[in-house]
Amino acid sequence: MLTPVVRTILLINVGLFFVESSGIDLIRTFGLYSFLSPAFAPHQLITHMFLHAGFGHIFSNMLGLIVFAPMLERVWGSKRFTIFYFVTGIGAGLLFSGINYFEASQLRESVAAFQANPTPQALEVFLSDHGLLAQADGFLSEFEDNPGDPSYIRGSLRLVNSYYQQQIGVPMVGASGAIFGILMAFGLLFPNTELFLLFPPIPIKAKYLVAFYGAYELYSGIYRAQADNVAHFAHIGGMLFAFLLVKYWGTQRKNFY
Repeated sequence: MLTPVVRTILLINVGLFFVESSGIDLIRTFGLYSFLSPAFAPHQLITHMFLHAGFGHIFSNMLGLIVFAPMLERVWGSKRFTIFYFVTGIGAGLLFSGINYFEASQLRESVAAFQANPTPQALEVFLSDHGLLAQADGFLSEFEDNPGDPSYIRGSLRLVNSYYQQQIGVPMVGASGAIFGILMAFGLLFPNTELFLLFPPIPIKAKYLVAFYGAYELYSGIYRAQADNVAHFAHIGGMLFAFLLVKYWGTQRKNFY
């Protein structure tokens, strides 16, 4: 049976997903943009948690909410669970944004360096460093044949700047950070509870499932492919803040809500 806060979170997420599906673009305003993007606003650290990019995205997140969250709310009470949900969700957004800021700042420096010296050789290095060589190979070849042509120089500048704007202009959405936080808390509080996976169809203790997910997300966050649009560091952030919060509450056992 769903608990009160879990039910409310579920209804808000599903309701907003139907609003998005009707053609109203909520993500443009309420998704979490890079700190370097002019579209960033502080409220996005909260609002991004209630928006999703597609049916599969919301289905997997809400399934995790339904399966793992009610037990936590029953143990902690509604007030403490609500605090936990927002702390882990916002914490996930902050860690993701911090990593994104570091990476985007490095990219901005690379763009500035190229703008100061827009040569075919510099463009080849930029494209190679960011996995874009295959996509722009045709333009690069023409630029190499016409290195002093102003139109190709302008084109190369547009290409590099377009890539930078693309990287800081795609918002992150989803409740995944908070859901991974819930999974971490479940594994800490009920480590030996056996869960039956759908794929592969085997039972596994909660503590091992959490350890596997944590290791996978860390690996994917560090070694992710260019085409990987999953916010792995948001997942890691949710788990990290959940770990810290559960451990802190464990030292404050006389202060339950």
